[in-house]
Amino acid sequence: GFVPHVIIDTGRNGVVDMRHDCKNWCNIRGAGVGLKPTTETADPEIIDAYFWLKTPGESDGCSQTLPDGAQCPRYDADCGSEDSLGTGPNEPPAPEAGQWYDYQIKQLAANARLSPSSGVESAGTKIFELNSAVGMSIVNTTTLHALSVNPFVGRSFYVNPVYSKELGLSISSAEGQTKATLEEMQDVPSAYWLDKKAKILGEGTGTMEGILADAAAKSPPQLVTFIVYDLPNRDCHAKASNGEICCTYNEDGTCDYDAAGDCTAGLAEYKSEYIDTIVSVLQKYASLVPIVLVIEPDSLPNLSTNMADPRCGNSATQTAYKQGVAYAVETIATAAPEVAIYLDAGHGGWLGWKNNMQDYVATIRSLGVTQHLRGFATNVAGYQPLGTMCPTYDWCLNNAHPEDPCCADPCHLTSEWDPSQNEHNYALHLRKAFSEGIAGFVPHVIIDTGRNGVVDMRHDCKNWCNIRGAGVGLKPTTETADPEIIDAYFWLKTPGESDGCSQ
Repeated sequence: GFVPHVIIDTGRNGVVDMRHDCKNWCNIRGAGVGLKPTTETADPEIIDAYFWLKTPGESDGCSQTLPDGAQCPRYDADCGSEDSLGTGPNEPPAPEAGQWYDYQIKQLAANARLSPSSGVESAGTKIFELNSAVGMSIVNTTTLHALSVNPFVGRSFYVNPVYSKELGLSISSAEGQTKATLEEMQDVPSAYWLDKKAKILGEGTGTMEGILADAAAKSPPQLVTFIVYDLPNRDCHAKASNGEICCTYNEDGTCDYDAAGDCTAGLAEYKSEYIDTIVSVLQKYASLVPIVLVIEPDSLPNLSTNMADPRCGNSATQTAYKQGVAYAVETIATAAPEVAIYLDAGHGGWLGWKNNMQDYVATIRSLGVTQHLRGFATNVAGYQPLGTMCPTYDWCLNNAHPEDPCCADPCHLTSEWDPSQNEHNYALHLRKAFSEGIAGFVPHVIIDTGRNGVVDMRHDCKNWCNIRGAGVGLKPTTETADPEIIDAYFWLKTPGESDGCSQ
């Protein structure tokens, strides 16, 4: 004679697929509040109500270390699972069960599904706009989708007609095979550099906004790759690519790289006039067009290797790079979680040494942004060879396998104890170093092949500017040496654009 009825707790089940393992139950990362209490259920004859039985915002249990730094006497190992808040980079520890967890409630609100028509339950769709006033880093399900899926797979890539037109100018005076190659290049996609504020807004395919409008009009919409490149005191170690935003301006409008400080004015300009403007465009198009961003080439690698250069080592430049990159990644990922973000990681001939890599890992860890990254871009605007991928990143060190083709070393880097003598092995090095150095972060890599088609054209591989004898490399593709690590080869530096001027 017992015919039971049911009520279901919907306090925190607004997101359905945020866990690596559904056995995990403690302060789950990526969760969202669910349907508000109601009697309008799927079957009122069975289900009396949906109701918030567990109060959203109250902790399930404490992290091993409490917010006040003390050890939690009631710590449950399940609250240290890979899905539990308090275990990821920059996540504050959880208080004891039943106590208010401010970080958690803001995440639950950001990923809310308060009614059947608000948001959706599955990964890959934007659920809730996080107000910037929240002041925290949250990974919602759309971000999780952007992180877990290779954005280049199954997409057609956007070819900028402006680049095709520029190539046409050179085709008119070219001959033979060179002319034929240039004609083929007119149909090859490449990234568009947002190296000036003026390139963000406006009509036509000379701006970010115009390019995305053009890409959205394609059927299907085509993937567009942009290079975000306008930090204050940009590219401190190479005058040829200095930028338009400065921490301190000289009278002629150039940057005073010797001036110390905290770059308050320069960062304010970068945030409000550059990144926030990019974000306004992304919010309009990110749900319509697949977008990849490469963030600030050369900036953070300079902080790992060129601190002896006063232009890079002064406090203003360091602050500008670290705070600027962190703001760019956080703001873009929050406002447009559909966008795939790759951070610049130099190349194997720059950060490939183990000590340089360790320093770079520490720098990235300090930013607290890896939860928003798909991975890294390497060889941006560089000439380092792809080479052949070895079984391990350090396979060729100490002359261990000299006959193996993967140990070919045109830049003679292994003799200097750099194991990353080609970009494939550098990708292996990045994957290993970051997977071990930052818990839960397993980065993927894209490699710039725009100009590395010739492997041994330089007298010294430190030379990087308009290299004589270079050739375009592999056309953009997802058919890489190891798709589990390398998402794509892509022309990130537009072949034909100068690296810098002659005297």
